Amino acid sequence: MEDKKIRLLDSQFAKFLADRSALSGKEYFHFQDLLCRLSMGLGAGDSCLPVSTIEEDLLQRSGLAGPGATPLRIFRKHLYLHRFFEYERSLAEKIGQLAAEATSFAKDEELLDTLFGRVVEGETDWQRVAAERALGQNFLIISGGPGTGKTTTVVKILALLQSASERKLRIALTAPTGKAAMRLQESINTSIHNLPLSSVVAETIPTRAFTLHRLLGVKRFSPFFRHNGENPLSYDVVVVDEASMVDLALMSKLVNSLRPGSRLLLLGDKNQLASVETGTVLGDMCSVLDKNRVELQKSYRFDQGIKSFAEAVNSGDSSSAWDILTRDEPTNVSILEEDAAEYGGKRYARYMMAVFGAKTLEDYQELFPLFHSFKILCAVRNGPDGVSGINSRVERYLTGKGWDCFGSAWYPGRPVMVTRNDYALDLYNGDMGICLPDPDHLETMKVWFERTDGNLQGILPGRMGNCETVYALTIHKSQGTEVGEVVVVLPGQESPLMTRELLYTAVTRATECVKVQSSRSVFALAVSGKTKRFSGLAERLGEKAILQETL
Repeated sequence: MEDKKIRLLDSQFAKFLADRSALSGKEYFHFQDLLCRLSMGLGAGDSCLPVSTIEEDLLQRSGLAGPGATPLRIFRKHLYLHRFFEYERSLAEKIGQLAAEATSFAKDEELLDTLFGRVVEGETDWQRVAAERALGQNFLIISGGPGTGKTTTVVKILALLQSASERKLRIALTAPTGKAAMRLQESINTSIHNLPLSSVVAETIPTRAFTLHRLLGVKRFSPFFRHNGENPLSYDVVVVDEASMVDLALMSKLVNSLRPGSRLLLLGDKNQLASVETGTVLGDMCSVLDKNRVELQKSYRFDQGIKSFAEAVNSGDSSSAWDILTRDEPTNVSILEEDAAEYGGKRYARYMMAVFGAKTLEDYQELFPLFHSFKILCAVRNGPDGVSGINSRVERYLTGKGWDCFGSAWYPGRPVMVTRNDYALDLYNGDMGICLPDPDHLETMKVWFERTDGNLQGILPGRMGNCETVYALTIHKSQGTEVGEVVVVLPGQESPLMTRELLYTAVTRATECVKVQSSRSVFALAVSGKTKRFSGLAERLGEKAILQETL
């Protein structure tokens, strides 16, 4: 959410419950205000709302907050909607059980040395540490920034588990979005081919990844999935990439669907933005579950310029970060002097030239890496420096160069992003496609999407109800992607929306070049700001961890 503004949903929700309370007069309006704040917080990613002793007493007298079939719950001076209270409680319970389990696999020191090299005295190979812990634990978080080798490490872990198992393990590879699942799949395939694995072991490691929704089995027109506690997944090991993007509800449903004795491996960067939806699940877990977490620290992807810039942002050192941006070296991290939309228009002109030269599905497949090699990432959605303003200006630039982006809503080359899950089409929030003619029927336009099997799926625009143009996209929506060059656009004035997690997430999407459009004051505010969400998960998990240590 961009801001905690009162939405119509918030006010109507608050009035609906207040009208059904046992309160009247000033207490009625105080109660309504609390509910409105709770709803606003949920919209901004909080799972609960802190309340005072007086407010807690008021809530209890409302008749709507308490155990049993009440819509509200109070827990340790925090107000919850009943379902988020249950998601949090259930997740903490299940993670506590997973963390306490230890179905150990034998350590093959020779295979460990083959995969990681021999241990050097005085040095710590954190990838090897993660692998050794994964052999002895049923739940492990592998955290680390981009390029630290999380997926390479997990392939090695899967090889070790398969080698030590008496039978072939059933393994699921999954991620929150289609794009993240494709990236995981590509990384797994690359790692399998580059690692010294025997053909017998390599063949046991899956090479296809699924979205979490597809893994759990979507039930149309329902918030529930086919797989749950009563109908668990059949997998022995479940790997979740980009776990920072997984919200409270989805993580709770995933963990609840695991069969007894299975292993869960979460991969993610705890310093990135939390999920767009409710909660800070990965961050909460990392903050308290030290015995079930390994932090990878060596980056194999970034050059020193992007790495140093990302580290300065993440540490809150705005002076050092600005100095890196404004000095002559490194040349691939800099302030963008020209207008972001015009600069982006020039970059996308090359893409549009390729669009009009593409004639076959094979040509279309080559357009996707070209389009994804450059991204404009905005901190806000609206305004001249927001997604809507920059997208419109890029389209005007391209139209001025001869590509008519306004003659039809569905013009060749229009890049779109799905903004709401569409289970019938197997499209999910964040999936990106390109509008292009059907090669077999050139008069028919379709929106083409990459699929994890390597093929393209074309969908008629009339079926695309919830999507938007994405020459520019929000930083939130960029999570799970990897881009060659990134232009980060911060708003022209200071805003509480600017946080270091937001900026860090944008910067770490880039592998080759980062340009930032911002004033120094707005940039400094972004680097100094920290995301704050109200959640009780860390406290609950901490209690579970303490209880395990005393047993």
